[in-house]
Order: sequence, then C-alpha cells, then structure tokens
Amino acid sequence: MISVVIPVRNGGADLVRCLEGISGQLVDEPVEVVVIDSGSTDGSADRAREGGAVVHEIPPEQFGHGRTRNLGVGLSSGDLVVFTSQDAVAADKHWLASLSAAARGSPDVAGAYGRQLPHPGARPPEQFFLDFMYGPDARTQRLASDDELSYEATLFSNVNAAIPRVVLERFPFRDDLTMSEDQEWSRRVLRDGYALVYEPRAAVRHSHPYTIASAFRRFFDSGVSAEHAYVEGAASRIALRRAGTRYAREELEWLWRSGRRRWIPYTVVYELGKFIGLQLGLRHRRLPRRLARRLGSYEPPA
Repeated sequence: MISVVIPVRNGGADLVRCLEGISGQLVDEPVEVVVIDSGSTDGSADRAREGGAVVHEIPPEQFGHGRTRNLGVGLSSGDLVVFTSQDAVAADKHWLASLSAAARGSPDVAGAYGRQLPHPGARPPEQFFLDFMYGPDARTQRLASDDELSYEATLFSNVNAAIPRVVLERFPFRDDLTMSEDQEWSRRVLRDGYALVYEPRAAVRHSHPYTIASAFRRFFDSGVSAEHAYVEGAASRIALRRAGTRYAREELEWLWRSGRRRWIPYTVVYELGKFIGLQLGLRHRRLPRRLARRLGSYEPPA
C-alpha cells in the first residue's frame, strides 16, 4: 500500500485539485491519503474527508514541518510513504507510479523525489528557479565523504517525495527546524551510505507567487536551517557561493534569450532580496534576538 501524507492549513481550491490529482493516478495497489490539518478555518478538513482522506486535526501551534509529517507517518499504514503539499498537483496520471518505482528501485535507496513544474502564470523568476533546481535529467545522489556536502548533494524535497516506511522508522524527520527538514533528513541518510533518486518523470505542478518581501523571509529561514541541511564547513560554503554565481548568470542569460528582458530589473531586485535573506539567515546567531524574530519564522533560543 502507498500512503500519501499531506500537511494542510486553509488549502482551499488548491487542496481540492491536489486530492483530485491523487485520486486519478494509475497504480496497481491501494492508496490511502492522510491529511494533517492544523487549524484550518476554510473547511479544508471537511473537503479532505469528502475527497476520501483520513483526516487528523491539530491546533495550529502544534504544527512543525518535520513534526507534522512524522505524525502523518504514524497515522498511515502503507509500506511506502509519499509526501506532497496541499498546493502541489500531479502533472499526469503516472506521477505516483513513477515516484513509487524510483523509491523501490534498490535496497540502498532511502527515497526518491520528483520534478516540480510551475503553475500556469508563474512569474519568470519562479519558473527559472524550479527548472534550475528540478530539471529534466534523472540522477542518483550519493555521498562518498563530507567534503562532498553541498546543496546539490543533499537536495531533496518532500513537496514531491516517496520514502519506504522502514527508512522513516530509522530516520524520522527532525522536528525542531523552521524549514529544510527534508534536506537535513537527506544529509543523514546519505552519510549512512544510502542513495537518493531524482525522477523527473514523477512531476507535480508547484510554485509560489512570492513577493520580494516574502522571498526574503523564506530565504532567511532557509539560511537559518542551512547549517543542519546543506551548509557544513568551508567546502560547502564555497560550493554554495559558486552555485549562486552560476544561478545569477544563467537566469539573466535565460531572461535575455527567452525574450523576457523587461523582467530583468525586477529579477535583479528580487534575487538580491533572496540573497540578502539567505546571507542574514546563515549569520542569524550574530543578530540581535528581536531582529532575528522579525526577519523570518525563526524563533531564537531565550
């Protein structure tokens, strides 16, 4: 059996599309959907039940990206657990079969994750970001030594992922991180000798209409969590700087080649906001506690 776990809060029409996409999948085994609703006020819990999901409700203050997903695993029964988000929609009817096959391909595979495509109407910077991070080429990620730690090596997203239950029982998500709990998880399993599989044929549509301010906050939170996920030591910081330089160059080239030149001024400001947010997040321990709380979702220790 496959269990699909979805954290939900005020999912609205996005949640309905997500559930409809799951129910339309062509798979040769039973599929259960487990929704953890954290205080929705828009009727999401009832919508999920109407869509055939098992729903467990928690107060919003109990939500945590890792904690809530671990709870969903405990409430599910499948030998394979698939994670997705309320605003992610299967790109076709073979998404679940492709993702499941990749996760079950070998005993040394800890999990598989799939491609994320932009929703129709997504802004060019978001389109480029998703293609840069989740492109069309399949790959298997392994870690020979800690010198290879980088965001590319540990890249893994539970917006669109499948993990065998036996692996999750040994390696649950860390429950005290603001975000990047999926990449912190991937670092642990890679260090233990497992492999991760990226399967681009298992695609969902998932993108966000971030403003400059909201992108800044998200990347600040990413920087805060980076030391537990994709930044550890000088080598990984150098790799991150190189990747950032390549990203900026390729995005500007893509905007120019694709005829989106009018987006260049906005993109420069938008990406600068993300960069500053990330750099401040990486240095959050040096910031005054009150300032760190205002910049993102991070809650500094008292």
